[in-house]
Formats: sequence, C-alpha cells, structure tokens
Amino acid sequence: IWLLATMGNIPRPEFIGIAEKGGNIDVLVQALSGVLNSRSLDLLLVVFSNFAVASSFLGVTLGLFDYLADLFGFDDSAVGRLKTALLTFAPPVVGGLLFPNGFLYAIGYAGLAATIWAAIVPALLARASRKRFGSPKFRVWGGKPMIALILVFGVGNALVHILSSFNLLPVYQ
Repeated sequence: IWLLATMGNIPRPEFIGIAEKGGNIDVLVQALSGVLNSRSLDLLLVVFSNFAVASSFLGVTLGLFDYLADLFGFDDSAVGRLKTALLTFAPPVVGGLLFPNGFLYAIGYAGLAATIWAAIVPALLARASRKRFGSPKFRVWGGKPMIALILVFGVGNALVHILSSFNLLPVYQ
C-alpha cells in the first residue's frame, strides 16, 4: 500500500529532490502531501508514516536484541538485559541525535545485521546440522538448493547494502 501510494502519486522527477534532501520519511511525506490536497489524508499519512518508522525500528531492534545477547553471551538477568539494551539501542539513538539523516543510516546497518542473523546464520546452521546429524525425521522443503538460495540472497542483500553505503551503485538522477 505504501509503495502504491508513493510511487503512484508522486511524479517521477520529484524523487530526485527527495533523494537530494536525504530521502528521509519527512521529505517523502511532504512531497506526497503536496499532491494529495486533503487535510484528512495528510493527517492519515503523517500517522501512518510515524507508525511505519516506529514499527521498523522496533522490529529490527527486537531481533537485534536477541542476536546481540546470544553473540556476546549476556545472560537473562537484569544486568545482562541492560547491557544488551544499551548495545542495541544506544548506537541508533546516538546516530539519530548526532546526524539529521541518522535514522536512515542506523536502520540500514541494523538491517545489515538482520540479514546476517535472519538469513546467513540460519542457513549456515541448517547446512552444518545436516552434515553433522544426517537426515532428521522432519526436514524443511528445498534441501541443499534452498539453503544455497538463502545464502545467495543474504550475501547479495549485504553486498548491495555495503555497495550502496559507498555510493558504488547507480542512482536515479
């Protein structure tokens, strides 16, 4: 729905200006508001965009929280959870406060971590488990080709993010 609303209503040349201003959600909402000409739709758009940002932030950081707790071996005590919370939430908060477009960078790098913990690591674990323990009673559909596809997707996603971070990918101008 969001892509249909933005891509279907904002003229293509306006995306150049949106990208030049950092591509933040407020610039996109402002451009869309200029096309809609409706106060009620403007309000709905602002509410929707705020919930979209909040849910993406929470969704990524909740997964990152568990991943970092496992990675650094923090226990489930109050102190362990506090360490994990600081490690999870402090970098995006500091990045968002210090840089005007910090949220985009923070959520991008959190997404990179999500690619590692949600695609690459599980595929490697499934591959290692199948090698070590053989064929279990329950086996997910797809076999080795599915594991390879997930690994290619994960590595490709990470590679695209890294190349984009260094401006090595073509950009619409």
